[in-house]
Amino acid sequence: MSTVTVSLIAALLLCVPGHAALQLARDGKADYTIVLCAEPILAEQTAAKELAEHLKLVTGAEFPIGGTGRKVIRVGGPAPGVDMDSLKHDGIVMKTDGDTLILTGGRPRGTLYAVYSFLEDVVGVRWWTASEATIPQRPTLEVPGLDVVYVPKLQYREAFYRGAFDGVFAARLKTNGHFERIPPEYGGHYNLLGWCHTFYQLLPPEKHFADHPDWYSLLKRKRTADGGQLCLTNDEMRAELTRVALEWCRKDPTAGMISIAQNDWGGNCQCEACKAIEEAEGSPSGPIIQFVNKVAEDIEKEFPDFLVETLAYSYTRHAPKTVQPRRNVIVRLCSIECNFAEPLGTGESNATFREDIEAWSKLAPQLYIWDYVTNFANYIQPHPNWRSLAPNIRLFVDRNAIGLFEQGDASCSISDFPELRAWLLSHLMWDPSRDEKALIREFVEGYYGPAADPLLQYIDLMSDTVERQKTYLRCFMADTASWLHLETLNRATELFDQAQTAVADDPALSARVRRARLPLDHVWLMRYPAMKRQAKRQGVAFLGPEDPVAAVEAFVAAAQEFDARNFSEGRSFADYAPGLVMRFREPGPPPDECKDLPAEDWVDIQDNEFTLHGLGSWVTLADDPKASDGKAARMGGGHPNWATQYPISLDMTDLGPCHCYVRVRCDAKAKTGAAFTVGLYDANAKAGVAQIGETLENASDGEYRTYDLGIHELKPGMYFWVCPPNNADAVEAVLTDRMFCVREK
Repeated sequence: MSTVTVSLIAALLLCVPGHAALQLARDGKADYTIVLCAEPILAEQTAAKELAEHLKLVTGAEFPIGGTGRKVIRVGGPAPGVDMDSLKHDGIVMKTDGDTLILTGGRPRGTLYAVYSFLEDVVGVRWWTASEATIPQRPTLEVPGLDVVYVPKLQYREAFYRGAFDGVFAARLKTNGHFERIPPEYGGHYNLLGWCHTFYQLLPPEKHFADHPDWYSLLKRKRTADGGQLCLTNDEMRAELTRVALEWCRKDPTAGMISIAQNDWGGNCQCEACKAIEEAEGSPSGPIIQFVNKVAEDIEKEFPDFLVETLAYSYTRHAPKTVQPRRNVIVRLCSIECNFAEPLGTGESNATFREDIEAWSKLAPQLYIWDYVTNFANYIQPHPNWRSLAPNIRLFVDRNAIGLFEQGDASCSISDFPELRAWLLSHLMWDPSRDEKALIREFVEGYYGPAADPLLQYIDLMSDTVERQKTYLRCFMADTASWLHLETLNRATELFDQAQTAVADDPALSARVRRARLPLDHVWLMRYPAMKRQAKRQGVAFLGPEDPVAAVEAFVAAAQEFDARNFSEGRSFADYAPGLVMRFREPGPPPDECKDLPAEDWVDIQDNEFTLHGLGSWVTLADDPKASDGKAARMGGGHPNWATQYPISLDMTDLGPCHCYVRVRCDAKAKTGAAFTVGLYDANAKAGVAQIGETLENASDGEYRTYDLGIHELKPGMYFWVCPPNNADAVEAVLTDRMFCVREK
């Protein structure tokens, strides 16, 4: 067989004519020594040590480094018939040549990756996490004839998970991104100066705006740095930004990349010059690419090998018509708006993203992707995007992407199978041709042991559910009410019960299954009253916890034991836990409208069931003696966000047409103006169902009032909402006590 670049795993399944099998050890004694190439770099020295240590763990034999003899494993250096320059930084060679086994690759990481690929794919070693591995016991170790040359199409590969940040584990996963702190002896990693959203990092408004307002966006005929960007046609601004960027490069000349990218909001400049380019190019990305090209051209004069990264994100996601990124410009296309329940390449809901990646793939010589593989609004809930992960990576590679940042939940350890996700995504980024189903099964069987079968059924159950419900699975979803219903929750609970029973006698495996179960437990706690009502109303089983107070205490204790850290992006679990505990306090007395009604004719939702967006900033759960249960959802008056919501649960649809009410009060600073707005919205129809705007003339006394939103047929996808007036001078706070619905007879 000639030396060719092939799918690595496919190659290893072949019997290679002319390349005889080698017996590296027999009955716990080594037949081979390890020989390093001349003048090995640090990573190649590490490769030899890693090989010797792991072969000893597998066979029990000592494999000396630097020994002599006819039978050698050669680590690093050239390989016969291989153009070593074609391997770039990470390409590998695994080749048998007579009695010699050659493990080598490009520099700096290729030889190390060749050793790891050999240990994993040939010998059978598995590194599941930074601290958990499976080492086969093979005192007699025979390996097949090999003739494999493999160069990964993705040069930059990053799995954004806490465990994958460990430098040694990241190297074993063959990832090399910015956040994966891999030391030089393990091959190092890419370092992107500034990381992203660098406009105000490079030119802070607090330093420059007073003297140079024209450097910043013109919005509504006024120069502003508040919620704006830079004026990309201002040459004086560009000269100063370039000067600062060059200072960054000089401080870290080995980084190789620098970010020149928009802030993480809108507000692109609307001056005449910027607007003209935007209109000519058909996208706000036009001024960005033109600007970054000029900066990159200046950086290239001093740093010819430096790459300059910018984003195709949010308002700049659509490619320009004509302007092309320079050869040293990276365009990083972001998928944040997409539906992750279905593949980006085929799903109807992702058609606009496909148009964008097609356009950028034709324009950008250095195309990177920023992909989103978690739920930032609530890490601790199921997020069944499993069936889109591999197809998406293949789409990116097929559209000429050479870098991929898979943004997972690095700040949370109790999310939806983070260990599996880090391992799976890393293996697919290294070789997108791998069978993702086989990879998932391999990890689950290897990591969870006898619990594997019910856990695999659970993963399929969740995936089947979002597909059946045609769920638009976003990377910001506060709850699961739109797709995860009682029947599915009950079945998921049965499966996890089976999994825990299967490993009950193994403390290590039991702990792994317990950690994996926490997102399911969290759903029960978040939606306990609604699920309890639905089970009673429909006369079906309820498999949630019998004692929710004990369950929430156990959940919090487990989260602390596993070092959860964050509940959502930017919000710690320590801040979140008290509110979760408060969900199970005693309810207040029934509303006046419901006092004499049968229990099956009304549903009361108090603040402990609300979905609170921006918890801790836009809204908090607060003590309020005027509220029916002494608590209320409190929003400051200075924002306009629908931060207090309740998504219609399935049990409420059984009421049929019903009267809908919201009970709210206002702590006012003024007597006139807007106080707050309440409403009912249908997300499926993307339309308001009912809305009431209250005034301070009626509500400045600080007393609760009940607002009648009318009679409606409630459906999943609808939700109640309350928002303040965005006027902190007139309203100190808006407090919501409860929402309730009464069957219309």
